[in-house]
Amino acid sequence: MAQAAAAAANGAVVDGSGKGDLKAAFIQVYSRLKSELLEDPAFDYTNESRQWIDKMLDYNVPGGKLNRGMSVIDSYKLLRQGNLLSDDEIFLGCALGWCIEWLQAYFLVLDDIMDNSHTRRGQPCWFRVPKVGLIAANDGILLRNHIPRILKKHFKGMPYYVDLLDLFNEVEFQTASGQMLDLITTHEGEQDLSKYKLPVYNRIVQYKTAYYSFYLPVACALLMSGENLENFIEVKNILVEMGTYFQIQDDYLDCFGDPAVIGKIGTDIQDFKCSWLVVQALERANESQMQILSENYGKDNETCIAKVKVLYRELHLQNVFAEYERSSYEKLISSIEAQPSKAVQDVLKSFLHKIYKRQK
Repeated sequence: MAQAAAAAANGAVVDGSGKGDLKAAFIQVYSRLKSELLEDPAFDYTNESRQWIDKMLDYNVPGGKLNRGMSVIDSYKLLRQGNLLSDDEIFLGCALGWCIEWLQAYFLVLDDIMDNSHTRRGQPCWFRVPKVGLIAANDGILLRNHIPRILKKHFKGMPYYVDLLDLFNEVEFQTASGQMLDLITTHEGEQDLSKYKLPVYNRIVQYKTAYYSFYLPVACALLMSGENLENFIEVKNILVEMGTYFQIQDDYLDCFGDPAVIGKIGTDIQDFKCSWLVVQALERANESQMQILSENYGKDNETCIAKVKVLYRELHLQNVFAEYERSSYEKLISSIEAQPSKAVQDVLKSFLHKIYKRQK
């Protein structure tokens, strides 16, 4: 399996068109990791418990776009500057990518319970599946505990093993803290727009999204490359800023994007989200416009949603976003090009261009 994965992934390196091959290789590694977890000697599985974990993993881990996980092997390939990767390198890069996907699944399973959500990735949230319910809370804990099991099995002999453990623990703490900020800012039943200010928004995004979605994949690739993360503080800052840029773009597309293009129907307005758009509106609104926001934001009603969107247009938030995007992109490119390593520049530009073309 490892040889097949390496052949597929290295094919992508050679001709630059093998993205599908790389994804196929990545999926192969998931199957192996799942099989290993279902035979973990630390727990004496019954047939029923093994079937439960098998179903739970397939339902929650591999169903997304896999961008975070695949970014590890993408970044590692760029850091290697075109050198072919060995079977072991491909497998280890994919395994680390899957650890991030496991982390994502853990966050989402618990986040859906906290938000009382109904659907995730086009299907019912795991806790809403018949016979699951709040067993999903324990499943989330198991998903989190699978990560050190994978790391122990495949990375324990590596010189960067302890650094990997520290990295995942720190990023999990940062993300959970960001979730806490989000939850206490948007208490259900306590809708208070006065809390929605740009510094609050930036802190939530930085901790809840940017660290695990942008910094973690690159940090994993750097550790695999034998680098010391203490030497890449500026790279971390750039990736966190990129994560903020990504979330602001996501908030913009939630309102103004074409659902056929972005693949979802926006709900930030009716969900009373601390969105970049409402933060910008609150900074610009006059007294009557503030009244419109107060009366309509957070209402799951088409008329109320439409009034908020009209107000966003009156405040020219599309132009505000365009200017933010232009200046942010220029700043990021300047920071990236100041990095002394061409390989690191390539990694960062790859991330930035994926974000920038998302709405084009």
